[in-house]
Amino acid sequence: MAGNRRFSLATVAVDCADAHTLADFYRRLLGWEVALSEPDWVLLRSPEGGTGLSFQSEAGYRPPVWPEQGGEQQKMLHLDIRVDDLDEGEAFAVAAGATRADFQPQDDVRVLLDPAGHPFCLFLR
Repeated sequence: MAGNRRFSLATVAVDCADAHTLADFYRRLLGWEVALSEPDWVLLRSPEGGTGLSFQSEAGYRPPVWPEQGGEQQKMLHLDIRVDDLDEGEAFAVAAGATRADFQPQDDVRVLLDPAGHPFCLFLR
């Protein structure tokens, strides 16, 4: 509680060039459902509830560079996604449209790039 006001996180918004393309990738990857869809914005929700994930088209979107480099577009955040098996999780994500990042900083985490170039991490439960 902040004073008399209640705050709760409803969604994490991800900027991209095409909201529908990126939302479809995460819908397939996570098994979530489209809760709302507009021309430049899509909201996904887990069937189990909780915080959603939304995607917003931005005309001037520039994908971040991974690993981060000075003078280049930096990532603002990344998603950490639990999997039961790293190899199977990576294969599924790649089949859904992700690419494996060239730079892998840890043996027990896989860094992948979504179709808009955002890095995300797969890690074991």
